Amino acid sequence: MDAFYASVEQRDNEALRGKPVAVGYSEARGVVATASYEARKFGIHSAMPSLTAKNKCPQLIFVLPRFEVYHEVSEQIRKIFLEYTDLVEPLSLDEAFLDVTVNHKNNPSASLIAKEIQQKIFEKTGLTASAGVSVNKFLAKIASDWKKPSGFFVIHPEEVEKFVETLKIEKFYGVGKVTAQKMHENHIFTGYDLKQCSETELVRLFGKAGYSLYQNARGIDEREVEPNRITKSISSETTFLKDKDNRILLTVELYHLAKEVMERMNEENFYGRTITIKVKYADFKLITKSKTLPQKITDFQQMWPVAREMMKAIDLSAQAVRLLGFGISHAKEETEKKYTQLELGLF
Repeated sequence: MDAFYASVEQRDNEALRGKPVAVGYSEARGVVATASYEARKFGIHSAMPSLTAKNKCPQLIFVLPRFEVYHEVSEQIRKIFLEYTDLVEPLSLDEAFLDVTVNHKNNPSASLIAKEIQQKIFEKTGLTASAGVSVNKFLAKIASDWKKPSGFFVIHPEEVEKFVETLKIEKFYGVGKVTAQKMHENHIFTGYDLKQCSETELVRLFGKAGYSLYQNARGIDEREVEPNRITKSISSETTFLKDKDNRILLTVELYHLAKEVMERMNEENFYGRTITIKVKYADFKLITKSKTLPQKITDFQQMWPVAREMMKAIDLSAQAVRLLGFGISHAKEETEKKYTQLELGLF
């Protein structure tokens, strides 16, 4: 979807149309969740601090997020996807992979299907979407961002090698600013440069990511579209408007975060064993504390005493806390069970 949250707000409020809009919180500690394309012309993007965004665009209009509305629209879009294929892998509320190799419409053209879906989304929601079509997830993801907004781009099989070789390294999935800078230091600027590196060299430079980088440089991505992706963790965090150094107040905040995580665990039938607390101090130093229990966590009273004790170990003597996060992960036994059930269901 194109600037999803902001586009929904502009759709529902005529006064916002054609104006620079940021969905998020305008307070000192706020961040931009999504910016409209009018705002992006000023260099505003998601995750940008609100104060920075205001400085770049003084006329920027902040709108509080309405996640219940975004979820509702996302569900409308998902129903359109399912008209064509059951192989739909959501990445977020506004993005998904679809495998249409075999589809409910018996349409042999992925391009025609993509265009039909774009049209149906617009007719149903009044919103525009961009579509990327190619032979695997890596290439389709790149193609979907190629001509936004309301874009459509196809990378045909015979075009893959040339396309990837001329692709700027920043366009590769998972290559952020830090990785890109490291690549530049090693004289890697394009897909062609990346292709000249051996797998061993890439793993040495970039760890596990080196394996996928080696494959992607050759246009290879063997990941399948997974309609039932297994949840690996559930977490929640909050950034305070004013730094907190009072342990009682921080424990209260942790309690609310833990409650939220427990509710989501119950909704998704996810029960992990590892509790993690994340703390970002006023100087942006980030620490995490984790503890793995011998049994899966199934209720709040089982989880909270452990989390409360972990909170007591957080050092508050030197600095106040800017951000507090709480999460549950490590559901190995449960994920293995789910995976086995999925395999059996295919027969």
